[in-house]
Amino acid sequence: MAPSLARRLIALGSSDPERAERFLAADELAGIDPGLVLEGLAFAPDPDTALLALVRLLGRRPQLRALVEGGPERSEAVFRLLGASEALGEFLFQHPEHADVLEGSLSAEPQGADPGALRAGLLRAVGADPRTARPVAGVTGPPAYEALRVAYRRRLCDLALRDLGAASPTDFLPAAAAELSDLAAAALEAALAVSRAEAASGFPPEEVAAVGLAVIGMGKCGARELNYISDVDVIYVVEPDVQGPGGAGRLDDTRAVQIGTALATGIARAVWSPGREPALWQVDANLRPEGKDGPLVRTLESHIVYYSRWAESWEFQALLKARSIAGDAELGARYESAIAPFVWASAGRDGFVDSVQAMRRRVTDNIPAGEAERQLKLGPGGLRDVEFTVQLLQLVHGRSDETLRVRDTTSAIAALAAGGYIGRTAAAEFDSSYRYLRVLEHRIQLFRLRRTHLMPVGEDALRALARSSQGVLDVGRATPDQLTERWQRTKRSVRELHERIFYRPLLNTVANLSPDEARLTPEAAQERLAALGYRDPRGAMRHIEALTAGVSRRASLQRQLLPVLLGWLAQGVDPDGGLLAFRRVSEALGTTHWYLGLLRDSAAAAERLCQVLADSRLIADLLEVSPESVAWLGTDAELAPIPLEAQLQEIQAKLARHEDPSAAMRLVRLIRRREILRTALADRAGLLDTQTVGRALSTADEAAVRGALQLAEAKAEAGGPLLTRVLVVAMGRQGGREIGYGSDADVMYVHRPLEGADPEAAQRQAFEIVGTLSALLTQPLKPAVQAERVLQLDADLRPEGKSGPLVRSLDSFAEYYRRWALVWEAQALLRARPMAGDTALAEDFMALVDTVRYPQELPAADVMEIRRIKARVESERLPRGADPSRHVKLGRGGLSDVEWLVQLLQLQHAAAHPALRTTATLPALDAAAELGLVPRDEAELLAEAWTLATRVRGANVAWSGRASDLLPSSRQDLEAVARWCGYPPGNASALEQHYLNLTRRARQVFERRFYGMEE
Repeated sequence: MAPSLARRLIALGSSDPERAERFLAADELAGIDPGLVLEGLAFAPDPDTALLALVRLLGRRPQLRALVEGGPERSEAVFRLLGASEALGEFLFQHPEHADVLEGSLSAEPQGADPGALRAGLLRAVGADPRTARPVAGVTGPPAYEALRVAYRRRLCDLALRDLGAASPTDFLPAAAAELSDLAAAALEAALAVSRAEAASGFPPEEVAAVGLAVIGMGKCGARELNYISDVDVIYVVEPDVQGPGGAGRLDDTRAVQIGTALATGIARAVWSPGREPALWQVDANLRPEGKDGPLVRTLESHIVYYSRWAESWEFQALLKARSIAGDAELGARYESAIAPFVWASAGRDGFVDSVQAMRRRVTDNIPAGEAERQLKLGPGGLRDVEFTVQLLQLVHGRSDETLRVRDTTSAIAALAAGGYIGRTAAAEFDSSYRYLRVLEHRIQLFRLRRTHLMPVGEDALRALARSSQGVLDVGRATPDQLTERWQRTKRSVRELHERIFYRPLLNTVANLSPDEARLTPEAAQERLAALGYRDPRGAMRHIEALTAGVSRRASLQRQLLPVLLGWLAQGVDPDGGLLAFRRVSEALGTTHWYLGLLRDSAAAAERLCQVLADSRLIADLLEVSPESVAWLGTDAELAPIPLEAQLQEIQAKLARHEDPSAAMRLVRLIRRREILRTALADRAGLLDTQTVGRALSTADEAAVRGALQLAEAKAEAGGPLLTRVLVVAMGRQGGREIGYGSDADVMYVHRPLEGADPEAAQRQAFEIVGTLSALLTQPLKPAVQAERVLQLDADLRPEGKSGPLVRSLDSFAEYYRRWALVWEAQALLRARPMAGDTALAEDFMALVDTVRYPQELPAADVMEIRRIKARVESERLPRGADPSRHVKLGRGGLSDVEWLVQLLQLQHAAAHPALRTTATLPALDAAAELGLVPRDEAELLAEAWTLATRVRGANVAWSGRASDLLPSSRQDLEAVARWCGYPPGNASALEQHYLNLTRRARQVFERRFYGMEE
């Protein structure tokens, strides 16, 4: 059974089917097949509006019946326009002679109208000759205004039909906006012609003819991206002809301004005054110099004086869109040429970027509370977010890149993307979002031709908007929910891009460069490099030329970034080395899409990269072979140390996929190298304290040793049954998790034969396993692990030292410690910590060593022996010629002093106080202070000295790539170490004085507590 008429109307989108049925039965539709009307209504975004307008229009122009009776092929234009614009339907009802505009066919790929034709048409409508330099209308007053407005709206109907019939409204959007701008310009030209005719009644006609007036379009009209209904922002420029009327002398500027003011006033009257034909739009001249308080028109010279002396930053942003649109074309062109230098130099003004950013925030803050969520234009994620972002980038970078000097937003986005100022993905998202929001804005305004930027809230209005914003070839009808969801998704995308790009800190830095610096011309670069402190400007220029040569996107991005990066590199200790490292990293990453985009979009990442490359040979070397790690610099989270469990999981996955032990071990060592780099980057960024650095580095070592032990045991098992379990015990600073960059690992090896295994065979197998373990960690690999700081395992702290067996059974350790252990061995065991191997064996071994390192009582003879050994270490192990006050390990108040004092306290008191049972120095020192074994102030002094000595030791490696236990004497080296230790630039002497003073006081505490302690 065929559906009822009411149901068909509801399916078409009618909100009042009963009313629609009555209109379908109207006399005006008599004789027309209702089915043809319903087929036509299927094209209408709002079928109720279309049906009402059709009935009314047929009453005034019955000839349109033929279009409806011709079926959808002939009536589509009628229903699309009448269902999308109530206002244009009313216009055609009032002026049925123009309803013939509906008789044309629609094109899925429409073209924009010729601007010259629009100008000529509107001038002829007021009786003016478009061929003359200064057209004068043949009609004035209300008849001229009506003729102008009717001609305008006739052409607006024509444009709306092409727009509504486009297969892709977003593709046609730039052309539609350009035509709306050209149509507005044509209207202003015709209005000026009327105003000239009217001005002749108040001024001598020959004087009016001798005054040139240029109408400068601003805002969207100037950029050729106007809406269907919008204020048209203008600025007026006036100039008397060189030769006055009748061959007389030139009119004076005062008289010319009077006439120009009358002409400008007449323009506004022609398009905006009340009348039988409604006004078009407001002509807004408030962007002129001094705003409402300034004269309506000025001479070109007066404009130049104002912009050179008094203009504020926001005025130059507005002038970015300035374009001569009507009146004296030659005068308008001279205005554009005179103003352009002010526009493109404006970003160099003090606080320019901040002022633009603040203006955007003010716009958002001033939105009425009830409108914020509905705003297409001003609200978060709206059109202003796109426009402010694009304009700020243009003004900052356009000083040196003339390809960015375009007015309209879509062209500017394309230029910014082509130049690398916005990533291609971000640009595509920005462009599509901007076009979509503009289409919504156009469709909302088109319905009643009212100036609004608010999304409707009613279900029926949303349904009509969803349909009118679709392309004619789209399948299915968009629903209100689909419209709302896409709009909200678009807002979120725009806001995220706006916040990421608009507030990009790099903009402030670029804005502060001179135009020559921003262009990176060879002459400017040479001078700037020398001024910045590069020791070899010519060598630096070679690196710059290598990075910026060619026309590739990569070279363009480098040209954009390098002027800023050079300054950041120069803030480092070795800018020449930093630039060389930057070149190598850049070349290693090649055309990787994210690298230069990261530096462009993240000032934190860019500045961090420059900082580490110029301040750390260790990091520079590692980044050159692991350039992908630059990606971590963008977020602090990426620099956080990876937990041991996560590293072990990754290592297990690598080992499971590689049967060849060398290939598998290479991946393990790469993971360790990667984590050392991650730790160093986080350390330099100030994200990790000294203790966390030590723990992170020891974790990387531990993961590598565990992976190597697994491979070594697998190799042993492949040659026969596994006979024993092996344990690697960390000792020394490795045991305390207090190592530095590239430290050796002090270890001991323990094994326990499996049940039933021959002890001698088990011993031999254990020896093979630890030998393989050491070789896996240190042997050269193919391909090599470049820039690796090889992990050397040092087992010299084992029983009997180098003279004893490399690996012992648990029983052998127990026997040795029971019979022959010396006090220094008990002291060494204070640092013992299971690192890799069998868990049960680890528990048993640690239970054994606890009986040795935590004695119930430390004899006086052992205390004396510890003191004697310490004194011997100071006298014999300090390098010949080394200054004891500068040796961070063995010198006065250095690491050794603090650690030996803490360890003596542990040997004496840990048996009674479990809080002292830790392998780490600072926690043990803190526990000693809590127990009253050391005064709190002295403990804090010792902790500060130990921490600074540890920082200096790590800084030496980070800066030079080489281990050193001396506080540097070289000013450059000391400066580098000071910066790594957190001192501001230029404070090398402050570090030196602080270190010497601090360790001197720490030594005093040490001597009093270590040597003067009661036995």
